[in-house]
Amino acid sequence: MWRSKKFIIAAVLAVVLLVGGIGGVVLAQTENGDDSQPKTLMARVAEILGIDQQKVEDAFAQAQKEMREEALDSYLKDLVAQDKITQEQADQYKAWLQAQPDLAPYRQQLREWQQGRPEIPAEVKEWKEAMPEIPLPGPFGGRGFRGGMKEGGGRFFWGR
Repeated sequence: MWRSKKFIIAAVLAVVLLVGGIGGVVLAQTENGDDSQPKTLMARVAEILGIDQQKVEDAFAQAQKEMREEALDSYLKDLVAQDKITQEQADQYKAWLQAQPDLAPYRQQLREWQQGRPEIPAEVKEWKEAMPEIPLPGPFGGRGFRGGMKEGGGRFFWGR
């Protein structure tokens, strides 16, 4: 009989703790008075600095672009220093990259393409096909792998 009382007391105590914990979480969430979506990082930074969120997003995008350009310049400079490509090839690659067509008019078409896989816009296809031959970093460029990837019969095989 004493065992069954212990079991009942333990079960009641567990239920009380569970209900109390859930109630505490609900109460803590509603005390903020802010039932909207959590703020993004950009919104919080803008709020802390006391400036417009769009200015923060624009500054972040500009910083990303500048850092990508610096990384590309450094990578191409290293390739030239290692005599893997000439300075002319590096300049040609940068010119090709900067000639990328504006994709803004194609954004909706690209979204639809992702769903239906229609033909890539001719302007984008021509730009991609004009890419100069230089070794690219990462697994698809073969850096760190022997031979990179080779295409064959619709499948990719690792080269040796």
